[in-house]
Amino acid sequence: MKVVRFQHDGELRYGLIEGDDVVLVEGDPIHDGIHRSSDTVPFADITPLAPVSPSKIVCVGMNFAEHAAEMHHDGPPTPLIFFKPPTTIIGPGDTIVLPPVEGRIVHEGELTVVIGKVAHRVHEKDWADVVFGYTIANDVSARDVMFADGQWARAKGFDTFCPIGPWIETEFDPFAHNEITTRVDGEVRRHGFTGDMTHKIPEIIAFVSNGLTLYPGDIICTGTPAGLGGFVDGQTVDITIEGIGTLSNPAQNRDDRVS
Repeated sequence: MKVVRFQHDGELRYGLIEGDDVVLVEGDPIHDGIHRSSDTVPFADITPLAPVSPSKIVCVGMNFAEHAAEMHHDGPPTPLIFFKPPTTIIGPGDTIVLPPVEGRIVHEGELTVVIGKVAHRVHEKDWADVVFGYTIANDVSARDVMFADGQWARAKGFDTFCPIGPWIETEFDPFAHNEITTRVDGEVRRHGFTGDMTHKIPEIIAFVSNGLTLYPGDIICTGTPAGLGGFVDGQTVDITIEGIGTLSNPAQNRDDRVS
C-alpha cells in the first residue's frame, strides 16, 4: 500500500493511493493502524506532504562501497551513524533552500525506513516487527562545509536538507535489487541498487536501536550510491527508487526567496 499524508479541507489527513484516487483513512496509520473510510478524493486534487514528522532522522554514512571509495574511505566495519535535525524535513515538491555557504551542495538519494513501533534493543531477527514501510530521502549535504568543519552536523543540518516522500510504500521488498537513480534536471548523477548496501536493514535497525530508542514515525536513511555531482539554484533533483516512486524537489538560493 502507498500511504500518503496531505491536507484536505484544512485538515491533516492520511490516505491510501489506489489508482487515480486516495481512500481516506481514520487517524494516523503509523500510530493507530490502517482504518479505511468510505471517503475518497482524486489524487490529482491533493498535494502530498512529507509522509512523516519524525522525532529523529538517523542516517547511515558510506553504506555503499563505491561511494565510500569515491570519498577515499574503506567503508566502516559497522554502520556509521549520524543525525539530521527535524527542521531539515520538507515534502515532495517543496523547495530545497540553498544556504549562503562556500562550495558544493550535493544530493544523496537514499532508501529510507519508516519506523512503526517503539524500537529499543531490537534483535536483528526481529527487525521487521518495528518497520511500517519505506520512503525516499535526499540527504542534502554542503560538501565543502563537511571538510572545513571536520564533522558533518552543520553541513547536513541546514533547514530543508532532508526532503522525504512522496509517500510510504508498505509492501516494498528491501532485499530486492531495486534501482536507485538520482537526476538533476533530468541528467543521471547517481545510480545504484538497494541490494548493494554494505550494511543491510536488519543489521542497521539492531545497531541503532541498541543505543537509542526509535519511535513510530522516526526514519532511518540507509545511505547513497556513488556519484558526487552537486546542484545549484534553479535546478530540480529527482530521486527514483524502483518499487516506491519519485521524490522531486527544486532548489533555490536563500537570498532569492520571498519572505
